[in-house]
Amino acid sequence: MSLKTEELVLNMGPQHPSTHGVLRLELTLEGEIIKEVKTHIGYLHRCFEKHAEVMTYPQVIPYVDRIDYLSSMGNEFGYVITVEKLLGIEVPERVHFIRVIMAELQRIASHLVALGTYGVDIGAFTPFLFCFRDREKILSLFEMTCGARLLYNYMWVGGLSHDLHPNFVTQTKEFVKYFRPKVVELNDLLTNNQIFIDRTVNVGILPPETAINYGVSGPNLRASGVKWDIRKIEPYAVYDRFDFEIPVGKGKIGTVGDCWDRYDIRILEMEQSLRIIEQALEQLPDGDVSSAIPRRIRPPVGHAYGRVENSRGEVGYFIISNGTANPFRVKVRAPSFINLGILNELCKGHLVADIVAIIGSIDIVLGEVDR
Repeated sequence: MSLKTEELVLNMGPQHPSTHGVLRLELTLEGEIIKEVKTHIGYLHRCFEKHAEVMTYPQVIPYVDRIDYLSSMGNEFGYVITVEKLLGIEVPERVHFIRVIMAELQRIASHLVALGTYGVDIGAFTPFLFCFRDREKILSLFEMTCGARLLYNYMWVGGLSHDLHPNFVTQTKEFVKYFRPKVVELNDLLTNNQIFIDRTVNVGILPPETAINYGVSGPNLRASGVKWDIRKIEPYAVYDRFDFEIPVGKGKIGTVGDCWDRYDIRILEMEQSLRIIEQALEQLPDGDVSSAIPRRIRPPVGHAYGRVENSRGEVGYFIISNGTANPFRVKVRAPSFINLGILNELCKGHLVADIVAIIGSIDIVLGEVDR
Protein backbone atom coordinates (compact mmCIF):
# COMPACT_ATOMS: atom_id res chain seq x y z
CA MET A 1 0.00 0.00 0.00
CA SER A 2 1.49 3.34 -1.06
CA LEU A 3 1.17 6.34 1.24
CA LYS A 4 -0.20 9.56 -0.19
CA THR A 5 2.45 11.72 1.38
CA GLU A 6 1.24 14.91 -0.31
CA GLU A 7 -2.25 14.70 1.24
CA LEU A 8 -3.41 15.70 4.71
CA VAL A 9 -6.61 14.54 6.40
CA LEU A 10 -8.02 17.25 8.65
CA ASN A 11 -11.09 17.21 10.89
CA MET A 12 -13.25 20.34 10.93
CA GLY A 13 -15.81 20.23 13.76
CA PRO A 14 -18.01 19.01 15.33
CA GLN A 15 -17.21 21.90 17.72
CA HIS A 16 -16.56 24.55 15.10
CA PRO A 17 -18.46 27.86 14.90
CA SER A 18 -18.68 27.87 11.12
CA THR A 19 -20.26 24.43 10.76
CA HIS A 20 -23.53 25.95 12.10
CA GLY A 21 -24.04 23.08 14.51
CA VAL A 22 -22.52 19.75 15.48
CA LEU A 23 -21.27 18.73 12.04
CA ARG A 24 -17.91 17.03 11.48
CA LEU A 25 -16.18 17.42 8.15
CA GLU A 26 -13.30 15.15 7.20
CA LEU A 27 -11.20 17.13 4.76
CA THR A 28 -8.64 15.62 2.42
CA LEU A 29 -6.23 18.42 1.53
CA GLU A 30 -3.33 18.94 -0.78
CA GLY A 31 -1.75 21.99 0.76
CA GLU A 32 -4.74 24.29 1.20
CA ILE A 33 -6.63 22.86 -1.77
CA ILE A 34 -9.60 20.61 -0.98
CA LYS A 35 -9.53 17.22 -2.69
CA GLU A 36 -12.52 15.68 -0.90
CA VAL A 37 -15.00 16.42 1.89
CA LYS A 38 -16.71 13.66 3.87
CA THR A 39 -19.60 14.73 6.10
CA HIS A 40 -20.16 12.97 9.42
CA ILE A 41 -23.63 13.58 10.88
CA GLY A 42 -25.75 12.13 13.68
CA TYR A 43 -24.46 14.13 16.65
CA LEU A 44 -27.92 15.67 17.16
CA HIS A 45 -30.07 12.64 16.33
CA ARG A 46 -33.26 12.54 18.43
CA CYS A 47 -35.16 9.72 16.71
CA PHE A 48 -38.14 11.89 15.75
CA GLU A 49 -39.67 9.47 13.26
CA LYS A 50 -39.77 6.61 15.79
CA HIS A 51 -40.99 8.92 18.56
CA ALA A 52 -43.97 9.85 16.37
CA GLU A 53 -45.17 6.24 16.38
CA VAL A 54 -45.88 6.31 20.12
CA MET A 55 -47.51 9.76 20.13
CA THR A 56 -51.03 10.73 19.15
CA TYR A 57 -51.31 12.94 16.07
CA PRO A 58 -51.61 16.20 18.08
CA GLN A 59 -48.76 15.17 20.40
CA VAL A 60 -46.38 14.96 17.42
CA ILE A 61 -46.63 18.71 16.70
CA PRO A 62 -44.24 19.90 19.47
CA TYR A 63 -41.67 17.39 18.17
CA VAL A 64 -42.16 18.70 14.62
CA ASP A 65 -41.21 22.16 15.93
CA ARG A 66 -37.82 20.82 16.96
CA ILE A 67 -36.82 19.37 13.57
CA ASP A 68 -35.83 22.76 12.14
CA TYR A 69 -36.04 24.96 15.22
CA LEU A 70 -35.50 28.12 13.14
CA SER A 71 -38.53 27.36 10.94
CA SER A 72 -40.98 25.76 13.35
CA MET A 73 -44.08 27.33 11.80
CA GLY A 74 -43.22 25.87 8.39
CA ASN A 75 -42.65 22.42 9.88
CA GLU A 76 -46.05 22.55 11.56
CA PHE A 77 -47.68 23.75 8.36
CA GLY A 78 -46.51 20.71 6.41
CA TYR A 79 -47.46 18.24 9.14
CA VAL A 80 -50.98 19.52 9.81
CA ILE A 81 -51.99 19.71 6.13
CA THR A 82 -50.81 16.10 5.71
CA VAL A 83 -52.91 14.89 8.64
CA GLU A 84 -55.84 16.93 7.33
CA LYS A 85 -55.45 15.10 4.01
CA LEU A 86 -55.68 11.79 5.87
CA LEU A 87 -58.80 12.96 7.71
CA GLY A 88 -60.37 14.56 4.65
CA ILE A 89 -61.26 17.77 6.50
CA GLU A 90 -61.28 21.36 5.25
CA VAL A 91 -60.25 24.16 7.58
CA PRO A 92 -61.87 27.63 7.70
CA GLU A 93 -60.48 30.29 5.36
CA ARG A 94 -59.28 32.38 8.27
CA VAL A 95 -57.06 29.50 9.36
CA HIS A 96 -55.52 29.29 5.88
CA PHE A 97 -54.73 33.00 5.84
CA ILE A 98 -53.23 33.06 9.33
CA ARG A 99 -51.09 30.01 8.55
CA VAL A 100 -49.70 31.74 5.46
CA ILE A 101 -48.95 34.94 7.41
CA MET A 102 -47.14 32.97 10.12
CA ALA A 103 -45.20 30.89 7.59
CA GLU A 104 -44.00 34.00 5.74
CA LEU A 105 -43.03 35.79 8.94
CA GLN A 106 -41.12 32.64 9.89
CA ARG A 107 -39.39 32.60 6.49
CA ILE A 108 -38.15 36.16 7.05
CA ALA A 109 -37.01 35.35 10.61
CA SER A 110 -35.16 32.25 9.41
CA HIS A 111 -33.47 34.07 6.52
CA LEU A 112 -32.37 36.82 8.92
CA VAL A 113 -30.53 34.19 10.99
CA ALA A 114 -28.99 32.75 7.82
CA LEU A 115 -27.86 36.13 6.53
CA GLY A 116 -26.65 37.47 9.88
CA THR A 117 -24.56 34.40 10.71
CA TYR A 118 -23.26 34.29 7.15
CA GLY A 119 -21.90 37.80 7.61
CA VAL A 120 -20.07 36.64 10.74
CA ASP A 121 -18.65 33.65 8.82
CA ILE A 122 -17.21 35.98 6.19
CA GLY A 123 -15.96 38.48 8.76
CA ALA A 124 -18.68 41.15 9.06
CA PHE A 125 -20.20 41.38 12.54
CA THR A 126 -22.47 44.44 12.21
CA PRO A 127 -25.04 42.80 9.85
CA PHE A 128 -25.46 40.03 12.44
CA LEU A 129 -26.60 42.57 15.04
CA PHE A 130 -28.95 44.26 12.58
CA CYS A 131 -30.51 40.95 11.47
CA PHE A 132 -31.11 39.73 15.01
CA ARG A 133 -32.56 43.11 15.99
CA ASP A 134 -35.18 42.78 13.24
CA ARG A 135 -35.81 39.09 13.93
CA GLU A 136 -36.73 39.96 17.52
CA LYS A 137 -39.68 41.99 16.20
CA ILE A 138 -41.05 38.92 14.42
CA LEU A 139 -40.56 36.74 17.50
CA SER A 140 -42.49 39.32 19.51
CA LEU A 141 -45.40 38.95 17.06
CA PHE A 142 -45.30 35.17 17.56
CA GLU A 143 -45.13 35.61 21.32
CA MET A 144 -48.12 37.95 21.21
CA THR A 145 -50.07 35.27 19.33
CA CYS A 146 -49.24 32.01 21.10
CA GLY A 147 -46.90 32.86 23.99
CA ALA A 148 -43.77 31.28 22.49
CA ARG A 149 -40.76 32.72 20.66
CA LEU A 150 -39.05 29.65 19.18
CA LEU A 151 -41.12 26.44 19.48
CA TYR A 152 -44.78 27.24 19.02
CA ASN A 153 -47.20 24.27 18.85
CA TYR A 154 -49.44 26.82 17.10
CA MET A 155 -50.82 25.11 13.99
CA TRP A 156 -53.13 22.33 15.07
CA VAL A 157 -54.85 19.67 12.99
CA GLY A 158 -58.01 21.41 11.79
CA GLY A 159 -57.12 24.89 13.02
CA LEU A 160 -54.91 26.94 15.32
CA SER A 161 -54.20 26.96 19.05
CA HIS A 162 -55.04 30.68 19.32
CA ASP A 163 -56.72 33.33 17.22
CA LEU A 164 -54.78 36.50 16.47
CA HIS A 165 -54.25 39.07 19.20
CA PRO A 166 -56.37 42.23 18.62
CA ASN A 167 -53.17 44.24 17.96
CA PHE A 168 -51.55 41.66 15.70
CA VAL A 169 -52.70 43.00 12.33
CA THR A 170 -51.76 46.59 13.17
CA GLN A 171 -48.34 45.66 14.54
CA THR A 172 -47.59 43.33 11.62
CA LYS A 173 -48.40 46.10 9.13
CA GLU A 174 -46.07 48.37 11.09
CA PHE A 175 -43.35 45.72 10.91
CA VAL A 176 -43.72 45.42 7.11
CA LYS A 177 -43.40 49.19 6.77
CA TYR A 178 -40.41 49.23 9.14
CA PHE A 179 -38.59 46.29 7.57
CA ARG A 180 -38.57 47.27 3.88
CA PRO A 181 -35.91 49.99 4.34
CA LYS A 182 -33.89 47.58 6.50
CA VAL A 183 -33.48 45.26 3.52
CA VAL A 184 -31.91 48.17 1.62
CA GLU A 185 -29.69 48.84 4.64
CA LEU A 186 -28.54 45.20 4.66
CA ASN A 187 -27.72 45.45 0.95
CA ASP A 188 -25.58 48.51 1.63
CA LEU A 189 -23.76 46.80 4.50
CA LEU A 190 -23.14 43.36 3.04
CA THR A 191 -24.59 42.52 -0.39
CA ASN A 192 -22.58 45.14 -2.26
CA ASN A 193 -19.53 45.04 0.04
CA GLN A 194 -16.46 44.35 -2.09
CA ILE A 195 -14.79 42.06 0.47
CA PHE A 196 -18.00 40.03 0.76
CA ILE A 197 -18.25 39.82 -3.05
CA ASP A 198 -14.63 38.63 -3.33
CA ARG A 199 -15.30 35.86 -0.80
CA THR A 200 -18.53 34.60 -2.40
CA VAL A 201 -18.56 35.22 -6.18
CA ASN A 202 -17.54 32.16 -8.25
CA VAL A 203 -17.12 30.13 -5.06
CA GLY A 204 -19.05 26.86 -4.59
CA ILE A 205 -20.82 26.95 -7.96
CA LEU A 206 -23.82 24.60 -8.13
CA PRO A 207 -24.93 23.93 -11.75
CA PRO A 208 -28.71 23.50 -12.16
CA GLU A 209 -28.36 19.92 -13.45
CA THR A 210 -26.35 18.90 -10.37
CA ALA A 211 -28.85 20.61 -8.05
CA ILE A 212 -31.75 18.73 -9.63
CA ASN A 213 -29.91 15.39 -9.62
CA TYR A 214 -29.15 15.73 -5.91
CA GLY A 215 -32.74 16.70 -5.07
CA VAL A 216 -31.75 20.15 -3.81
CA SER A 217 -34.71 22.45 -3.14
CA GLY A 218 -35.54 25.90 -1.80
CA PRO A 219 -33.25 28.94 -2.12
CA ASN A 220 -30.26 26.74 -3.00
CA LEU A 221 -32.07 25.37 -6.07
CA ARG A 222 -33.48 28.71 -7.16
CA ALA A 223 -30.04 30.32 -6.79
CA SER A 224 -28.87 27.96 -9.56
CA GLY A 225 -31.49 29.44 -11.89
CA VAL A 226 -34.21 26.80 -11.46
CA LYS A 227 -37.63 28.45 -11.05
CA TRP A 228 -39.20 25.93 -8.67
CA ASP A 229 -41.31 26.92 -5.68
CA ILE A 230 -44.10 24.72 -4.29
CA ARG A 231 -46.11 27.81 -3.38
CA LYS A 232 -46.44 28.43 -7.15
CA ILE A 233 -46.04 24.94 -8.66
CA GLU A 234 -48.48 23.19 -6.32
CA PRO A 235 -50.23 25.92 -4.30
CA TYR A 236 -51.47 24.93 -0.85
CA ALA A 237 -53.63 26.87 1.63
CA VAL A 238 -54.42 30.16 -0.17
CA TYR A 239 -51.08 30.92 -1.88
CA ASP A 240 -52.80 30.92 -5.28
CA ARG A 241 -54.63 34.14 -4.29
CA PHE A 242 -51.49 36.21 -3.82
CA ASP A 243 -49.33 38.05 -6.32
CA PHE A 244 -45.65 37.33 -5.76
CA GLU A 245 -42.60 36.33 -7.76
CA ILE A 246 -40.06 33.51 -7.58
CA PRO A 247 -36.55 35.04 -7.52
CA VAL A 248 -33.84 33.02 -9.28
CA GLY A 249 -30.08 33.42 -9.34
CA LYS A 250 -28.60 35.62 -12.04
CA GLY A 251 -24.97 35.90 -10.97
CA LYS A 252 -23.35 38.98 -9.46
CA ILE A 253 -20.33 38.97 -11.76
CA GLY A 254 -19.57 35.38 -12.67
CA THR A 255 -21.42 32.09 -12.94
CA VAL A 256 -24.99 31.58 -11.71
CA GLY A 257 -25.35 29.36 -8.64
CA ASP A 258 -22.40 30.51 -6.54
CA CYS A 259 -22.31 31.46 -2.86
CA TRP A 260 -23.28 35.06 -3.65
CA ASP A 261 -26.39 33.91 -5.50
CA ARG A 262 -27.46 31.66 -2.64
CA TYR A 263 -27.07 34.61 -0.28
CA ASP A 264 -28.86 37.07 -2.56
CA ILE A 265 -31.86 34.80 -3.17
CA ARG A 266 -32.68 34.96 0.55
CA ILE A 267 -32.61 38.76 0.44
CA LEU A 268 -35.01 38.75 -2.53
CA GLU A 269 -37.26 36.16 -0.89
CA MET A 270 -37.72 38.33 2.18
CA GLU A 271 -39.05 41.09 -0.07
CA GLN A 272 -41.53 38.66 -1.65
CA SER A 273 -42.63 37.44 1.78
CA LEU A 274 -43.44 41.03 2.73
CA ARG A 275 -45.66 41.25 -0.37
CA ILE A 276 -47.52 38.07 0.60
CA ILE A 277 -47.99 39.19 4.22
CA GLU A 278 -49.39 42.56 3.09
CA GLN A 279 -51.91 40.92 0.78
CA ALA A 280 -52.92 38.31 3.36
CA LEU A 281 -53.52 40.96 6.02
CA GLU A 282 -55.70 42.98 3.64
CA GLN A 283 -57.78 39.94 2.66
CA LEU A 284 -57.92 38.34 6.12
CA PRO A 285 -61.48 37.00 6.63
CA ASP A 286 -63.39 36.59 9.89
CA GLY A 287 -64.12 33.18 11.34
CA ASP A 288 -63.52 30.68 14.11
CA VAL A 289 -60.01 29.20 14.04
CA SER A 290 -60.98 26.17 16.14
CA SER A 291 -64.32 25.15 14.60
CA ALA A 292 -62.81 22.35 12.47
CA ILE A 293 -60.48 20.90 15.13
CA PRO A 294 -61.62 17.27 15.69
CA ARG A 295 -62.36 16.15 19.22
CA ARG A 296 -60.57 12.91 18.48
CA ILE A 297 -58.09 12.35 15.68
CA ARG A 298 -58.22 8.81 14.33
CA PRO A 299 -57.70 8.85 10.54
CA PRO A 300 -58.91 5.91 8.44
CA VAL A 301 -56.41 3.32 7.24
CA GLY A 302 -54.36 4.84 4.46
CA HIS A 303 -51.45 7.12 3.71
CA ALA A 304 -50.84 10.71 2.60
CA TYR A 305 -47.96 12.92 1.53
CA GLY A 306 -48.03 16.65 2.13
CA ARG A 307 -45.36 19.20 1.34
CA VAL A 308 -44.71 22.90 1.83
CA GLU A 309 -42.05 25.39 0.77
CA ASN A 310 -40.14 26.03 3.99
CA SER A 311 -37.19 28.38 4.53
CA ARG A 312 -34.65 25.75 3.46
CA GLY A 313 -36.66 24.00 0.78
CA GLU A 314 -39.33 21.35 0.40
CA VAL A 315 -40.45 19.88 3.71
CA GLY A 316 -42.52 16.78 3.08
CA TYR A 317 -44.33 14.37 5.41
CA PHE A 318 -45.33 10.85 4.43
CA ILE A 319 -47.73 9.51 7.05
CA ILE A 320 -49.21 6.01 7.19
CA SER A 321 -52.34 5.49 9.29
CA ASN A 322 -53.47 2.11 10.58
CA GLY A 323 -56.72 3.51 11.95
CA THR A 324 -55.49 4.13 15.50
CA ALA A 325 -54.89 7.38 17.40
CA ASN A 326 -51.12 7.11 16.71
CA PRO A 327 -49.52 7.32 13.25
CA PHE A 328 -48.15 3.94 12.12
CA ARG A 329 -45.22 5.62 10.32
CA VAL A 330 -44.03 9.21 9.84
CA LYS A 331 -41.30 9.94 7.33
CA VAL A 332 -39.90 13.45 6.91
CA ARG A 333 -38.28 14.84 3.81
CA ALA A 334 -35.80 17.20 5.46
CA PRO A 335 -34.34 19.73 2.99
CA SER A 336 -31.23 20.47 5.09
CA PHE A 337 -30.30 16.77 5.01
CA ILE A 338 -30.62 16.61 1.22
CA ASN A 339 -28.98 19.98 0.60
CA LEU A 340 -25.98 18.96 2.69
CA GLY A 341 -25.33 16.12 0.24
CA ILE A 342 -23.91 18.57 -2.33
CA LEU A 343 -21.12 19.81 -0.04
CA ASN A 344 -18.37 17.63 -1.53
CA GLU A 345 -19.32 18.71 -5.06
CA LEU A 346 -19.19 22.39 -4.09
CA CYS A 347 -15.89 22.27 -2.17
CA LYS A 348 -13.59 20.35 -4.51
CA GLY A 349 -10.76 22.50 -5.80
CA HIS A 350 -11.40 25.38 -3.41
CA LEU A 351 -9.34 26.57 -0.46
CA VAL A 352 -10.00 25.57 3.15
CA ALA A 353 -11.16 29.11 3.88
CA ASP A 354 -13.83 28.74 1.18
CA ILE A 355 -15.50 25.88 3.08
CA VAL A 356 -16.75 28.42 5.61
CA ALA A 357 -18.36 30.49 2.84
CA ILE A 358 -19.87 27.40 1.17
CA ILE A 359 -21.41 25.86 4.31
CA GLY A 360 -22.94 29.18 5.33
CA SER A 361 -24.43 29.66 1.85
CA ILE A 362 -26.23 26.28 2.02
CA ASP A 363 -27.93 27.34 5.29
CA ILE A 364 -28.27 23.99 7.05
CA VAL A 365 -29.81 23.36 10.46
CA LEU A 366 -28.35 20.28 12.11
CA GLY A 367 -31.56 19.53 14.01
CA GLU A 368 -33.19 18.96 10.61
CA VAL A 369 -30.22 17.05 9.19
CA ASP A 370 -30.16 14.55 12.05
CA ARG A 371 -33.79 14.61 13.22
